[in-house]
Amino acid sequence: MSPFRSIRRPVQLAAIGVLAVGALVLTACGGATPQDTPTTTTGAADPNAELTVGLVLEPTNLDIRHTSGAALEQILVDNIYEGLVTRTQDNTIEDRLAASHEISDDGLTYTFTLNEGVTFHDGSALTAADVVSSYETVRTDAAVQGNAQFAGVTEISAPDDLTVQITLAEPDQNFLFTLTGPAGLVFKTDDGTDLKTAENGTGPFVLQRWMKGSSITFDRYDDYWGEKAGLAEVTFQYIPDFTAGVNAALDGSVDVLTAVDPNLVSQLEDTGEFTITTGRTTDKATLAFNNARAPLSDKRVREALRLAIDHDALVEAVGAGQTLYGPIPELDPGYEDLSELVPYDPDRAKELLEEAGQSELELTLTIPSIYGTTVAQVLVSDFAKVGVSLEVDRVEFATWLEDVYTNHDYELSFVLHVEPRDFNNWADPDYYFGYDDSEVQNLYARARAERDPDASADLLKKAARIVSEDHAADWLYNGATLTALSPGITGFPEDSINSRIDLAGVTRTAG
Repeated sequence: MSPFRSIRRPVQLAAIGVLAVGALVLTACGGATPQDTPTTTTGAADPNAELTVGLVLEPTNLDIRHTSGAALEQILVDNIYEGLVTRTQDNTIEDRLAASHEISDDGLTYTFTLNEGVTFHDGSALTAADVVSSYETVRTDAAVQGNAQFAGVTEISAPDDLTVQITLAEPDQNFLFTLTGPAGLVFKTDDGTDLKTAENGTGPFVLQRWMKGSSITFDRYDDYWGEKAGLAEVTFQYIPDFTAGVNAALDGSVDVLTAVDPNLVSQLEDTGEFTITTGRTTDKATLAFNNARAPLSDKRVREALRLAIDHDALVEAVGAGQTLYGPIPELDPGYEDLSELVPYDPDRAKELLEEAGQSELELTLTIPSIYGTTVAQVLVSDFAKVGVSLEVDRVEFATWLEDVYTNHDYELSFVLHVEPRDFNNWADPDYYFGYDDSEVQNLYARARAERDPDASADLLKKAARIVSEDHAADWLYNGATLTALSPGITGFPEDSINSRIDLAGVTRTAG
């Protein structure tokens, strides 16, 4: 009997949105910084230019305050909504709505001075009071994204219209980085906008229309407080099928195709018309084990499964990527090469399974259908060599969110976790991994409270090693993203675009 089952329809659309998307296209090669992103022509930029960008996964709604996930952050942060600070493609923190910021010597008080002349898209002026109300909502409303990260905030105040002060109970190494995400976005006080379908941000673009099931279009906001966007209009075309995406690029339906399948990229390269970029990411291709459910609660079983995987061969089969043997990728603080912990050793895997009384183990892998079949096929083959029968249950993403993420009803699961600095998931016993280790939780808490970045990274490194030594999951590879650019496009982001695409600096020549 085939180990693959057909796709099930979703039983319910989970309100939490998407936590891991992108595509199965992955290699971590050196990427460009914003100032040296690729240019495909030397002609003059057309201020009336329009651009169509092919993406994989469409958001379920536009309410980034209450819905988590990369599908929203990818297009809304920095384009529609802005925070006091933002981050660059290599995750460096920069001021955005804030002209400057200071952190007190004790690490407890953050003082932000706002840029002047900032307006919301409805024309009203942004003041410090809007920042205070936005952040007070995050701090007090458990349903708002970032609420847990604001647990240490004791006071948010506005000494004047251009100054915001945030006081913490104790130092938090991650707090400023938290402000670069949804928790740090600023919304108009008492705004009645229905954020599920509309917006009222401060960014360089405004929402023109959302054709659900097809595309989302932004127009340039001509009254933007900073440098105006280089494009008059941007349309995000959602194409979940990788072959269809390549065909759309070839026939000119899209001008930029993100998440190009490396096994199909030659079709674009052979035309000589496209520039192909390879960008670094924090994408972690995670084979999750349900640590709270037998037989995956047995460390010997988890280790055996990891030893059974030929990671180098898997990366080669995927067509791009680099191996990753722990929960922290190279772009994040605390990274360490942990490859020595999991050498490819199917003989030892068999021994461990026999010791655990699982020599004829049968397991089910739940995987969203957007990820294709390559990873699942490799796992089925590798596990069969050590006597493990793997059934693959390919589901729609909404079903994965309901069954795996929300209800923890799974044995093995595969998704791409794209968010940077998300090690906190391994310190949360209630997360869908079901991993609960007090030492890891203590190390993570100490890392957050440590003011010195290097010392904090060392603590994260220790915690990550413990998680990998416990074989709490397998990190199949660290992803990268392949992007195809049509001629005439300049400044399109290269790195980390599965989690964020800042389009303000993108231009296109006429013709």
